Amino acid sequence: MSKVLIIGAGGVGQVVAHKCAQQPEIFSSICLASRTVSKCDAIAEGIEREIVTASVDANDAENVVALLDRQKPAIVINVAQPYQNLPIQEACARCGVHYVDTSMYDEPEIFATDYAPQLAFSDRMAEGSATGVLSIGFDPGVVNVFCAYAQKHHFDQIDHIDIIDCNDGDHGLPFATNFDPETNIREILADALYYESGEMKSAEALTVKKDFEFPGLGMRTGYLMFHEEVISIAENFPGVKSVKFWMTFGEAYLRHLNVLRNVGLTSTEPIDYNGQQVVPLQFLKAVLPEPASLGPRYTGKTCIATILEGTKDGAEKKIIIYNHCDHKEAYNEVGVQAISYTTGVPAVTAAQQVLEGGWNVPGVHCPETLDPDPFLEALAKNGLPWHVKEL
Repeated sequence: MSKVLIIGAGGVGQVVAHKCAQQPEIFSSICLASRTVSKCDAIAEGIEREIVTASVDANDAENVVALLDRQKPAIVINVAQPYQNLPIQEACARCGVHYVDTSMYDEPEIFATDYAPQLAFSDRMAEGSATGVLSIGFDPGVVNVFCAYAQKHHFDQIDHIDIIDCNDGDHGLPFATNFDPETNIREILADALYYESGEMKSAEALTVKKDFEFPGLGMRTGYLMFHEEVISIAENFPGVKSVKFWMTFGEAYLRHLNVLRNVGLTSTEPIDYNGQQVVPLQFLKAVLPEPASLGPRYTGKTCIATILEGTKDGAEKKIIIYNHCDHKEAYNEVGVQAISYTTGVPAVTAAQQVLEGGWNVPGVHCPETLDPDPFLEALAKNGLPWHVKEL
C-alpha cells in the first residue's frame, strides 16, 4: 500500500484520480495537486474516497520538492503540461520518488523531438531506487507496449510499424479538441516526422494520407503525423525499417483548423495587442471548449491500434493489436470522454506495476523497454481490453 501524488487536474487528472481511488489496496492514500486547487477540489468531490488536495507550481522544481516533502508519496503521476515534466522529474530524482508521465517533455515555443532531457535523470533516479516511466498514455504508451508484446510473442523480426488512431465519436460541437488545445493543435500542424530506411524523415503537416481498416469501425483515412512514440520505438527495435503514426480527422475539423491557421490563430509567436503580449494559440485555447467538458455530449468509440509486419520462423506475418473505448461508458464511469480515459488508465496501470514490482526497475525507461505482459494483463482489468488479430 502506497501513497500517490497526482499532479494535474484536467480531464486526464480526473481519470487518474478515479482509477487510483478504485484500487485502495495499491494506492492507500491520494493527493491531487494543481496550480488551481479549486479544480482539484471539484474532482475530489465527485469521488467517494477521501482525497487530499494541494496547490503546486509545477514549473518550479523547488515548489514540487516542498510538496513531496510534505506529502511523502511513493509515486508521482504527472498529468500536467509537457513543459512541466523536467521540474517534476527533478523533484522526484532529488526525493527518491517513483515517476510516471504521459507525454514527452516539450516547451511552448519549441517542438521537442528527443527523450534525452528526460532519460538524463536515469542514473540519479536509480541511485535513489526510484523508477521513472515516460510517455505511458495510450499513444504514446500502450502502443509502444503493443510493439514489445508483438516482439516477445509474435515475431522474430519486426520490419514495419504503423500506429493508427481513430476517434469515431461525436460531441455535436462545430470545433473542439479532445485534449489540451495548445498541445493538440501544435501536434497536428507540426511537420510529420517518421522513421524510414534507417533515418528520421519529415513531411509537411496533413499532406500524406492513407486508408486503414479499423476493426469494428471500417475504412478511415489516416494522416501522417509526428508522435513521440515514433522516436523511441525506432531506437528500441533494432532492424525495424519503418515506424509511422497516423491519425484520422473529420472533414469539418480540418476545415476549421485550416481557417484558424490561415488567419494566424494557431501561431505560438506573441503579438502586441493593446500594449499586451498575447500568444494567439493560447488565446484560442481560452475560447475553445474545455476538453473535460465534452464528456456529457460524446457518443461513439475510439480505436487505437498498432499494425506490425515482419517475420516469424522464416515466414512473413502481419498483425494488428487494438483497443476500443466507448465515450459514453467512460463518462458514466469517471465523468470524462474516452480520449482522457485512454490516457489516464495506462498511467495508473504503469504506477500500479511500478509499485507492485513488475515495472520496478530503478532508472528512467520508455515503456517498450519493460516487460509487456504484466502491464497488458492489468490494463485489461483496469478498463482497457485489447485484442490481437492476424491480417
